[in-house]
Amino acid sequence: MSYIISDGKVMMEYIGATGKPITFDDVPIDDGIDFHFILSFAIDADPSGNPQNGKFSPYWASTLTPESVASIKSKHPNVKALASLSGWSLGQKTLNWYKPANTQQWISNAFTSLKSIVNTYHLDGIDIDYERFPKHNETFAYCIGELINKVTTPRGYLKAFVLRSEQFDKEKVIPSYEVDGRGIQGDAFFDALRLLESNGFHVNGAMIFSADASAEDNYYYERKTQAFLLNSTSHY
Repeated sequence: MSYIISDGKVMMEYIGATGKPITFDDVPIDDGIDFHFILSFAIDADPSGNPQNGKFSPYWASTLTPESVASIKSKHPNVKALASLSGWSLGQKTLNWYKPANTQQWISNAFTSLKSIVNTYHLDGIDIDYERFPKHNETFAYCIGELINKVTTPRGYLKAFVLRSEQFDKEKVIPSYEVDGRGIQGDAFFDALRLLESNGFHVNGAMIFSADASAEDNYYYERKTQAFLLNSTSHY
């Protein structure tokens, strides 16, 4: 795996918010800088601006297609793409954070819809751009905090693992997974394990929480994790 050395310099550019038919190729990109395009916006609303209980849809310019995201990232390995959530308005409708009737349902809907958008558009993460809030409403911090935990990417998992390995002996740190819980979710966990191996970590073990939660899916993660470990190229 190769990386562009950028000396920590980052350029972030919001794109697609006005509906103007702009393309990624229109924007000058220096390959010596980490360049992040932030697609604007993914919104929890229908086209009229009515809240959809966490079901986000992409409202950026139609010229910013999944194919164009893949293309610009292929041309410039230093480019990443993110989806920005909400923004100020949708058309003439000002957007406000609202109190979900059921916070757990909102989090579940948001995770599912954003996972679909991230996968479809080859995105690397999300940006939070909620700008208006009702008074005395603490649900935003809770819902968004839980959502961020759920949408952690394999690369984000790697970053966190590297940090823990610097704090402790890396040979004593093993990757972990929480079924239907916080942190990275789904098969992205196994993408993260492969990413760890490709970055020089020996994946000789894994921890899962918990068998109680896994029973509903016939212990899918236990089976797949053990298969991964048996086929792993890592050795003590």
